[in-house]
Amino acid sequence: MESKRIVITGVSRGLGRALTSEFVQQGHVVVGCGRSAEAIQEMSRRHPSPSRFDVVDVSDFESVQKWADDVLKQGPADLLINNAATINPNAELWETDVDTFAQVVDINIKGVFHVVRAYTPSMIARGEGVIVNLSSTWGRSVSPQVAPYCATKWAVEGMTRALASELPHGLAAIPLNPGIIHTDMLESCFGPSASAYPSPEDWARKAAPFLLELGPHDNGDPLTAPS
Repeated sequence: MESKRIVITGVSRGLGRALTSEFVQQGHVVVGCGRSAEAIQEMSRRHPSPSRFDVVDVSDFESVQKWADDVLKQGPADLLINNAATINPNAELWETDVDTFAQVVDINIKGVFHVVRAYTPSMIARGEGVIVNLSSTWGRSVSPQVAPYCATKWAVEGMTRALASELPHGLAAIPLNPGIIHTDMLESCFGPSASAYPSPEDWARKAAPFLLELGPHDNGDPLTAPS
């Protein structure tokens, strides 16, 4: 397969980190971001140029735009994956900390919007590109004590499908449920039982080729990654 230029947010851990390794191993160039400077330095050592990794807070639009402006000097992305997300500590909604709720919204909803706003115009100008916004099983269902997270992932589903209706021919926006994966966020909800689910690395081996095959024919379809 021809090498693709792939932008991924939230590469410091979990699904973003695993996807990065899988894509690079297959010969693709990954441009990634995360909030942890230490983790980004480690990713840069692990996957040197032409891949690149930057410290970016997706909840801050100016930071995202500055990052995108620099990245896009090398050309638009073939595939943009909005993966960065956070989850609230288990709590009933009426007991959820106000600042915690705001942080979940700022990263999970505003962060996706910020990255889409910064990168989509270059895809439109070229006339092709695929945007994948990671949703969740809890973007299509709900569970107690994670209402803020559910709310944001339902929002990602709606925002992405609306975006899909706005994009010109040749582009695609897809809300993707990755399934239930053993990540730090799942551990925060499930505790030790999270280990019963696939690791990010196992997931990425199936998800990466699936993501690379997505195209305009998938525009607006709420999809689920292969398990």
